[in-house]
Amino acid sequence: MFHKKYLVNTAEIICLTLLASAGIILIALQIKPLGFLILVFGLISLYYCPKKFIKELLLVYISLALLAITQITTDTSYAHMFQMGTTLALAVSIPYFVSRYIYKDHLVRFTFHHGRKWSHKEIAWIFITATISYLLLPYYLKSTGAYLNWTVEPGIGNIIRLFIGTNGLGIWDELFFVSTVLGILRRFLPFSWANFIQSILFTSFLYELGFTGWGFIMIFVFALIQGMVFKKSESLLYIITIHLTLDFILFLALIEAHHPDWMPIFIT
Repeated sequence: MFHKKYLVNTAEIICLTLLASAGIILIALQIKPLGFLILVFGLISLYYCPKKFIKELLLVYISLALLAITQITTDTSYAHMFQMGTTLALAVSIPYFVSRYIYKDHLVRFTFHHGRKWSHKEIAWIFITATISYLLLPYYLKSTGAYLNWTVEPGIGNIIRLFIGTNGLGIWDELFFVSTVLGILRRFLPFSWANFIQSILFTSFLYELGFTGWGFIMIFVFALIQGMVFKKSESLLYIITIHLTLDFILFLALIEAHHPDWMPIFIT
């Protein structure tokens, strides 16, 4: 099942399975009692794992627990943005600071590679992402009614907060799921399995955020691709740019779905 260099034992497999399950039950389905029970069993299973595995996976479990107590919604009121932003910031910063200053292994790193020139293929992929998003997102939002999970009220202040919220979460997604979670899991698992697990957690979060219906399929594929792109580019700046390209189109699609007469720019 796994390459011999990783030497994943039964306890580690159980721990990772419980981690992914807790993400689905706690975050996506919001079944709190069962989800927290799975989370506890996952923590217990860590006891039977190697020391290095315990240290690193404990950080992911702590962050997942923080997400579980966060009210994950698209509410763009100042109070909710502050509350949700605080716990999301902790979910990213705790693994980073513990890894850097307590473990001192620098396993959690944010490699932006600012100044690196992007290849023609990388630039082309941004335009491909924009094209697919332009065709798919408006159709998805309208056909499933998922756009109703967001509120788009008239007023420049409301529109600005919607823009900040959609783009801010896009940046956080990459910092946490791709850079932090995938970065930790890659130490212990083959990349394909590490990417699969981070994609489950990525999808669970965005499903609860508002991408309901068949949106989980779209998000899961996107999360898998983002993980693969990051492996190849090793540039957070690049994958964040891809994500923000998608989020800008999402922002416009939400406005059109709620107020079709404002800016009819989509064909789907």
